Amino acid sequence: MTTSSVSRYGIRVFALGYVALLLLVPIGVVLYRTFEPGVGAVWDSITTPAAVSAFWLTIEITAIAVPLNTIFGIVAALALVRSRVRGKRFLEALIDLPFAISPVVIGLSLFLLYGRQGWLGPTFTNAGIQVIFSVPGMVLATIFVCLPFVVREVVPVLREIGDEQEQAASTLGASRWQTFWRVTLPAIRWGVAYGVVLSVARAIGEFGAVSVVSGKISGETITLPLLVENRFSNFDLAGAYAASALMAVIALAVLLAMTLLQRKGDAR
Repeated sequence: MTTSSVSRYGIRVFALGYVALLLLVPIGVVLYRTFEPGVGAVWDSITTPAAVSAFWLTIEITAIAVPLNTIFGIVAALALVRSRVRGKRFLEALIDLPFAISPVVIGLSLFLLYGRQGWLGPTFTNAGIQVIFSVPGMVLATIFVCLPFVVREVVPVLREIGDEQEQAASTLGASRWQTFWRVTLPAIRWGVAYGVVLSVARAIGEFGAVSVVSGKISGETITLPLLVENRFSNFDLAGAYAASALMAVIALAVLLAMTLLQRKGDAR
């Protein structure tokens, strides 16, 4: 075996060992602790009213936030790549803002803006709309932290494909909507799908921003990540492990979907 082969295999072993130490071992410990009391105990733990409510609330927030971010992401990507308006760098900075700011700070900002003593809080309160400590505030927090993913997946695709086909469609008499629907969207669909998968994963696992604005009301504003934290704080370790395992299963499903989409995109 040559020196280069040894170095190559050594790098692979180091990389796999590093990943195993940071990811596989903790997940393995969680799964072991989860099923240590038995499958029946795990099932009882994840089918309690609190767990079922947390699961469906997580799905509801994700189902609202991800489509809205998908629409915004496509429009923002088109504005960044296809338009010539001023302020592109400012828009890019705003889109990347969730990457630079802690989710807890995002939640605090929403609290200061939409809380009862916030700038917009009294207006919504007088209109009978409660934002903070309710689902709307949790949706807003999730939208904010998931904002960049679709944009950052679609922008490189738009730049790579260029606008020749769109110009040809316009020359042949197609309207802007027809051009977008029949030319642009099919060309960027895999980038959109990949961004959606990343947004779903981020929305399901979001804790910091949602924790600040939720109020942690049992059965009403507790998502799966908050349920794990709540059970752990109450020394219900078995319940926390079971909820964590449920989130891990969802994460693995999202990862599988991401891998399949990436393979289909590479094949095309």
